[in-house]
Amino acid sequence: MAGNNAIRRANVIGMGLIGGSVSLALQKAGFVVHGDDADNDRVDLALERGVINQRGIAHDAEIGIAATPVLTLTDTVQRLLRESTGIVTDVGSVKTEVARNVADPRFVPGHPMAGSELDGLDGADPTMFEGAVWVLTPTTSSSDEAFSTIAALIAGFGSEVVALDPERHDDFVALISHVPHLTAATLMGLADERSEEHLALLRLAAGGFRDMTRIASGRPDIWLDICRQNNDAIVRTLDRFISELTAVRDIVKNNDGAHLLQRLERARNARMNLPSRAGRVEDLAEVRIPIPDRPGSAAQIFTLSGELGVNIYDFEVVHSAEGDSGVIVVVIGLDHVELFRGGLMARGFRPAVSRFS
Repeated sequence: MAGNNAIRRANVIGMGLIGGSVSLALQKAGFVVHGDDADNDRVDLALERGVINQRGIAHDAEIGIAATPVLTLTDTVQRLLRESTGIVTDVGSVKTEVARNVADPRFVPGHPMAGSELDGLDGADPTMFEGAVWVLTPTTSSSDEAFSTIAALIAGFGSEVVALDPERHDDFVALISHVPHLTAATLMGLADERSEEHLALLRLAAGGFRDMTRIASGRPDIWLDICRQNNDAIVRTLDRFISELTAVRDIVKNNDGAHLLQRLERARNARMNLPSRAGRVEDLAEVRIPIPDRPGSAAQIFTLSGELGVNIYDFEVVHSAEGDSGVIVVVIGLDHVELFRGGLMARGFRPAVSRFS
C-alpha cells in the first residue's frame, strides 16, 4: 500500500453508471482516479464532470476496476493486470466466465448489487454503494492480500461484503435479478398488449404493478449480454419458475384456498424476514479467527458466512510479525455466533468469540 504522503491512484475502465459511481467513491476515499473507456466522448464527459481526475491508465495504481459490459470483462481485467501493478477487481453481474478465464493472485472478481433509475454518468453517485451488498467471488488463485484489500476498500464505501463461489453467485443472481427482470419485462409486454384494447389500462396501473415492473425500465441492450453469459443459470431458474407458476395456476383453477393461503403466507413471512443491517452494539459479537498465510483463507471465511446466512458487519485482517499467519476479526450478530463458530470449527479454524457488552 502507498505511504502516508504518497498519492494513491486507482484505475477505472468503463465510464458507465457503475464505473462512474466507483470513480466518485474512490475519489471520496482519497484516490486520484485515472479512467478510460472504448468511447472517447465518455472519457471527455467524465473529465468534464470531475468523475475522473486523469485520462488513461496509471501503471502504479493500487486498485484497478473493470466496469465494462460483461462480454468484454475478461479482456478488460487482463489489460488492467498487464498495464498496472495493483490489485484488480470487476463489477460485472456474471462471474463464472471471468473467474474461469483469469487466474492471477492480484485478481478478485466482484459484483456490487446496486443501481440507479438514471443511466450512464447522469446517474453516477459516490453514495450508491452505501448499505448495498457487494459480492466478491475469489478464485483459487486470488491471494488473501488481494481479497482483504478489495474487501476493505468496498467496506469503506459503506457496502456489506459477501463472498460466494462464482457459480453459486451466478445461480443466485439469476434468481434475484436476472429472472425478475425478464418477468417484469414480460408483464409489461402483456399490459402493453391489453392497453391497445383499452387505452385507460396503463393509466390504471399503480402500486404493486408499478413496483414489480419498475426494473423493466432498465437498458435493454445490457440484458442481451447478461442472458448470453449466464445462460445456463437463467434457463434453470426460468424452468423452476415456470413449474411453480404452473402449480399456482392449478391451485387457483381448482379453487384450492388452503394451498393458496399456505403459499401466500410463506411468501409473506419470507419477505418480512429479509436480512437487515446491524442493530445495537450489545447485540453484536467479535469473532477472532487465526488463519494460515495461504491463498484463499480469508475468502473461505467470508464464503462460509454467505453459505450460513451470517451477516458480517465489520472486519479486519491482522498479519503477524512473522509473516506466516494472521488473524481475521469479524463482527456478527450474537444470534449467529454458535452457527458461525460451528461452521468455522468444522472447517479446521479455531475461532475466539467476545461480546461487546
